[in-house]
Amino acid sequence: MPVEIYTDGACLGNPGPGGWAAILSSGKRSREISGGEPETTNNRMELRAAIEGLKALRRPCEVVLYTDSRYVMQGMTEWVARWRRNGWRTAARKPVENQALWQELSAAAEGHRVRWEWVRGHCGVAGNERADALARAEAEEAAK
Repeated sequence: MPVEIYTDGACLGNPGPGGWAAILSSGKRSREISGGEPETTNNRMELRAAIEGLKALRRPCEVVLYTDSRYVMQGMTEWVARWRRNGWRTAARKPVENQALWQELSAAAEGHRVRWEWVRGHCGVAGNERADALARAEAEEAAK
């Protein structure tokens, strides 16, 4: 049975205080994790949510990871392999933004069979809505 992970990141201002959240579920078991940073960007929080969700797994798993971030989705399904081949440079030969986080996410995904799924945010998908609420609450807490 695959583990489903819903992830989301939020930022109050961009940059600004941010939060991330991941909801892991498999069968009847479910776990929510979240955190925040006082000064960050939305993209960094989206990446952190996926990283922490995958790092929370204790053994190799089949995973369906849901994100409303096209940045994370395309990064992992289209861009990362090319960035690695190009020495972590873009097609324009510029350094990849958030390189350390992309490397951390790539490492967190290794050993798992991850299927990356994009979901439209704020469209009533329960896991995405819950992850959004947790991430926003963490961003608000980081703003204090």
